[in-house]
Amino acid sequence: MAGLLTEASAPGTTARERTRRSRLLRLVLARAAGSVAVLWGAVTVAFLLIQLMPGSTVDVLLARSSVTPRVRAEITAQYHLDDPLFTQYLSYLGRIARGDFGDSYVLRQPVWDAVGAQLPDTLALIAATLLVTAAGSVVLAVLGANRRRWVQSLFAGVESLVVALPPFWLGLLLLTVFSFTLHWFPTVGASGLGGLVLPTLALAAAPTAVVAQVLREGLLRALDEPFVTTARARGIGELALRVRHVLRHALLPATTLMGWIAGSLIGGSVIIEIVFSRQGVGRLVLSAVQDKDMPVVIAVVLLAATVFVVVNIVVDVLQWLIDPRTRGTGRPA
Repeated sequence: MAGLLTEASAPGTTARERTRRSRLLRLVLARAAGSVAVLWGAVTVAFLLIQLMPGSTVDVLLARSSVTPRVRAEITAQYHLDDPLFTQYLSYLGRIARGDFGDSYVLRQPVWDAVGAQLPDTLALIAATLLVTAAGSVVLAVLGANRRRWVQSLFAGVESLVVALPPFWLGLLLLTVFSFTLHWFPTVGASGLGGLVLPTLALAAAPTAVVAQVLREGLLRALDEPFVTTARARGIGELALRVRHVLRHALLPATTLMGWIAGSLIGGSVIIEIVFSRQGVGRLVLSAVQDKDMPVVIAVVLLAATVFVVVNIVVDVLQWLIDPRTRGTGRPA
């Protein structure tokens, strides 16, 4: 990516290539500028919501123990909790801009140490979910791209039902059937690959159904293209035709959707980690919200927002590179 953006004036580069790279650079810079506003908005909303929650931050700092009014006043002054709300907000923004997130009020350790200890488990769940979503949606789309109306209705009905199921309810159902009844998988709190299967299925079910619907519609449109008739005349099998030739024409809208899903999975993992009693960032931020642990909440919100905007910038760039129709305006279709 760096070479593509910085070598626009390299020897042998044509004027057309320089123009393309210049447009791509403008696209990335525009998306990056917009991302700053998204990150600022995420931090601002999180700060205000924590402030509006009932309870006192001083109580959290004191572990809700009884102390003298003098000690309480000293703690309040030390953390500048007696400053006006807007002053506290500006001070917090300044510390974040310097990369200083401070220490957790409850855990009594640097925020990024606390987040870093839980992040690998959440990343493993997200990576497994994306893998299952990508593979499962392709399989369902290829199998469901059928001209028979009843086949399309069957797949659409099942996918709509899966999307409508709340993730926590699906997680409880999977636990009841496959852990408590059949004993095929470990129960709650298990680690390792075995303990990752059911949480992944619960988190990936709805995204897989949505992406499969989008892919199937794209496949059905692509099957009407003239190249399909030519490929069939050459004797290519139906499955090979769909996988090798038709599928790539349906990938662009699905790529956008996958980018949005990938960016939002940190938030979606909160419920799943609670249902399955898994360690992870989701459970950490839930505890932090309950305890009004501002530094941890802000750090996790900013992490989730950063992942979201970075993934979407990458998706925009990939679409720009793959689809020539997006290059005239610099905007992905």
